[in-house]
Amino acid sequence: MLHDDDVQAVEQLSEAYRVITGQLGRVIVGQQRVIEELLVAMFARGHCLLVGVPGLAKTLMIRTLADALSLRFSRIQFTPDLMPSDITGTEVIQENRASGGRELVFLPGPIFAHVILADEINRTPPKTQAALLEAMQEHQLTMGGKRHVLEEPFFVLATQNPIEQEGTYPLPEAQLDRFMFNTFVDYPDEEEELEIVRRTTADVVERVVPSLDGPQILALQRIVRRVPVAEHVARYALALARRTRPNQDGSPSFVREYVSWGAGPRASQYLVLGAKARAVLHGRFHATIEDVQAVAAPVLRHRIMTNFNAEAEGVKPDDVVNRLVASIATEQGDPTGLLGKG
Repeated sequence: MLHDDDVQAVEQLSEAYRVITGQLGRVIVGQQRVIEELLVAMFARGHCLLVGVPGLAKTLMIRTLADALSLRFSRIQFTPDLMPSDITGTEVIQENRASGGRELVFLPGPIFAHVILADEINRTPPKTQAALLEAMQEHQLTMGGKRHVLEEPFFVLATQNPIEQEGTYPLPEAQLDRFMFNTFVDYPDEEEELEIVRRTTADVVERVVPSLDGPQILALQRIVRRVPVAEHVARYALALARRTRPNQDGSPSFVREYVSWGAGPRASQYLVLGAKARAVLHGRFHATIEDVQAVAAPVLRHRIMTNFNAEAEGVKPDDVVNRLVASIATEQGDPTGLLGKG
């Protein structure tokens, strides 16, 4: 339930969203959908997987976002020889000058930052990929039997190249599920690419001005959790997630034909949280079905496993999501009688 102070905070977050996108626009050309999805995930306390070919400014976008939010940024380049300790940190033996004895001292790794860029995460073996799991889920690390809490806010953005898959280690489903969003970074259109060429070939360096700091972001993340969601909106999100499962009662025939495994309960949670965050970013005080539909693709596309039939006919997870959204009619106040169903 939102109080008067919360309403003020919602207005503040909406204004911050406009300022942040304006600041990012000074450095990044286009990519408005990608920027919105990054901010939605961050204010919903989620993590993001960005998939796009090289040269689309994924790294620059994430670095600029960290600068615009006055957050500490750390980039980890994932390579086949990267070890878990290269991410988390390691314990070394140092001499204690006071006592003259030796002791184990923990040296924090690059994971101890606010915004983590895991660049080309599928280039490193599963053992190293798994080093991120505890940090992403628990916001802490355990080294030598000691718990090291990560400083909040903590946001992991991983990138993948969808073209070259030789010599890569695809993320297992359990780790993919840790990411709130799977965001596609597409090519710019002609005018945007022309503007990119103009900016990057001129002797001009744009700077961003920090808009929010860590404590402000944490306060706004708490506001997102308090945004109300009507029951028919929550049931709509639930229906979208449940109908991706081919063995579920009520699943459409095209899901049973093309999908081998559907989304788990985390998808329903992220659909609602994403809808809440998007509503607040746009200055609204409650989430709508439109908000759920807007986040459906990034939430569901990496949680749907298509089968051989889909591969043979060129059906992608996004096609399944789009058909699901279209198949659930949204009558005002009660989408397809969902309120009457358990």
